[in-house]
Amino acid sequence: MDPARVLAASTEITSAALAGDDPDAVLPLVVRSAAALAGADLGLAMITGDDGTLTVEASTRDDDAIRDIVLSDRSSAARAARTGIPVVADDVTTDPRTAPYVPRALTGYGPFAVAPFGTKERKIGALAVYRRKGEPGFSADTVDVLTAFAAQAGLAVVLAEGSTARQRVAVYQERERIARDLHDVIIQRLYATGVQLDLLDRRLKLDGREAKRLADAVDQLDQTMAEVRATVRALRSADPGRPADTDLERSVLAEARTAGELLGFAPTVRTANLADVPADLADHARAALREALSNVVRHSGARHVDIAVHRTAHHLAVEVSDDGCGIPRGVARRGLRHLEERALAAGGGCEVESSPRTGTKITWHVPLP
Repeated sequence: MDPARVLAASTEITSAALAGDDPDAVLPLVVRSAAALAGADLGLAMITGDDGTLTVEASTRDDDAIRDIVLSDRSSAARAARTGIPVVADDVTTDPRTAPYVPRALTGYGPFAVAPFGTKERKIGALAVYRRKGEPGFSADTVDVLTAFAAQAGLAVVLAEGSTARQRVAVYQERERIARDLHDVIIQRLYATGVQLDLLDRRLKLDGREAKRLADAVDQLDQTMAEVRATVRALRSADPGRPADTDLERSVLAEARTAGELLGFAPTVRTANLADVPADLADHARAALREALSNVVRHSGARHVDIAVHRTAHHLAVEVSDDGCGIPRGVARRGLRHLEERALAAGGGCEVESSPRTGTKITWHVPLP
């Protein structure tokens, strides 16, 4: 096999990853390159699920039956993904290691090879190639090239995942900063201006056209403040493309999903009695949860995160715990100060417990009216 082709394919995929392409956009390029390098009729990129099964995420064939394939955790592809050892078969439908797990959509193929896809630290899944029945099997050299390419491509996809995560964290933080400035600065100034205009109206006791112009100006300020508040809620929505959700429990779940995508695992979420939380406190709680989760994503290195948001008769509380390394020395605590400021502004408080041994627990709470 021409080493120049292998190098060119690896370079193209790595370049796409470093350019910040979404991993989902990189996978089709990976699978096309793998099939071309191996001289295969079909290439599949399969991702390992939490239960060990493999799901096809990219294919060289635009076929719904292939895109819907889910392979058992006992299949050869799943074993290769799990152990890091490639598997080769001259006929995937008759080899006793592979035959029991061949889906109907793949029964027309014979020669088969699968290599682990990812890195030692981040096992993504498996990269498989097939040839039609009757075609010669994959040589040892071809399998070696496929295995090396799968490792290089896996590293590229991990790079793409990291780039996407960093971009999302940056957007996450910037949206929160803009929302905070709008809420804490712009709305307060508009409100103060409206109060001054109202006082001016009372003192001057205007009538007729001038009084109406002043009243219209106050009405416009009120409308502007309402629009700014709507913008703040939209910015604090977990998904920028969706309208703001006024349901605090749904917002908590959405924030947890976003954090899970960045962390690589789903946080545990517990909620209780979140119906009818006042809108302003719900906004504060939503922002506090995002700030706490942002801290976990950026600094903790945690393997488990627990989120608890609950309401009692008199308080609303947000708790975020992780088993990470604690808050490192020298890390700016600006985000944590914002959490404390939000709580204090609403008459509540914020406590942070952190150590390298036990991880970090943030408890944010405010009184209910």
